[in-house]
Amino acid sequence: MGSLAIFGLMVGLMIGRLTTPEPSMLQQVEVIDGTLVAWFNNEPKLHGEIIDGSVALLLQAQGRPQKGQLKLNGKDVNWRVRLSDKGLLLTLVAARPLRGEWAGSEVDDRWRLEIRLQEQ
Repeated sequence: MGSLAIFGLMVGLMIGRLTTPEPSMLQQVEVIDGTLVAWFNNEPKLHGEIIDGSVALLLQAQGRPQKGQLKLNGKDVNWRVRLSDKGLLLTLVAARPLRGEWAGSEVDDRWRLEIRLQEQ
């Protein structure tokens, strides 16, 4: 009876492991024509806001901190990915207020998040 219980527990654990989705992982961030593009292994949950002229996106994903710059109308915009207690925080700031739009799509079995910026 005990061996049947252990066997049932092991089968249940294996089924649970197979049905649990793989956590989202930030693979790379690149700048393409003034647009910031972030690549993930699958779609992360996302919450974005425009706060005091900066764009902030909270992504339920794992990854490493990184930072860089892009040009918007010939002016610098700084971006930074940092770890937070709820995932990754991606912020974009500039010397002037920004507005941002973001959209995600599946491309070649990866998730592509595209962030387009405009000056306010």
